[in-house]
Amino acid sequence: MIRHRRTASAAALALGAVATAVLGFAAPASAHVTVNPQEATQGGYSRFAFRVPNESDTASTTKLEVVLPENAPIGSVSTMPVPGWTVAVEKRKVDPPVEVHGSQLSEVVSKLTWTATGSAAVKPGQFQEFPVSMGPLPQVETMVFKTLQTYSDGNVQRWIEEPLPGGEEPENPAPVLTLTAAAPSTAPTGTAAPQAAGDDDDDAGSDDVATGLAVAGLVAGVGGLLLGGLAFSRTRRAPTSQE
Repeated sequence: MIRHRRTASAAALALGAVATAVLGFAAPASAHVTVNPQEATQGGYSRFAFRVPNESDTASTTKLEVVLPENAPIGSVSTMPVPGWTVAVEKRKVDPPVEVHGSQLSEVVSKLTWTATGSAAVKPGQFQEFPVSMGPLPQVETMVFKTLQTYSDGNVQRWIEEPLPGGEEPENPAPVLTLTAAAPSTAPTGTAAPQAAGDDDDDAGSDDVATGLAVAGLVAGVGGLLLGGLAFSRTRRAPTSQE
């Protein structure tokens, strides 16, 4: 039997509300399938993992189906092998095509289905991650991955509900990826343009010439002072004429 705290009896919900009001904390929500990390940058490539907890006391998770959103096609989707699991990839046509590294793709991945083999199923009290690489990420604010989780007893948990307008989490939330705009690549205002190497050489040469001229002028000035002093000294030592 699958545990769902949100579907508890009214008495249990009332008790939880009293505990929240008196003690200042809320009971944790039931675990559900999530995508991690939950934020990425538009236009980039990232590695994600769909994290699948097992919520049954007696049955194991044997299959995971992840549907990629139709309003946000992704040109490149690749999976990482998960021991004991096989993955099937479904595609769909897109118009207009999706551009990836200069190539126009008319088909994109629409669904990923992982199926357990042997004893690899996710057992009660365990969880499993299914890694995926995706990109370029579309120019949208959010991507909602509707997911089906199948148990060994035939029960199917449908994690397909989109976020609610008020921000409250729905009963069976789908994994949601939030995308942010890429930072601008232009240089900040007021940044000086880099100086060319040739300009540095010209400035260095000019400084050397100016320094040389200054030294030469100083030497010439000192020499003039010495000659003037010598002439003055000779004039004072010369004998005066007799009348």
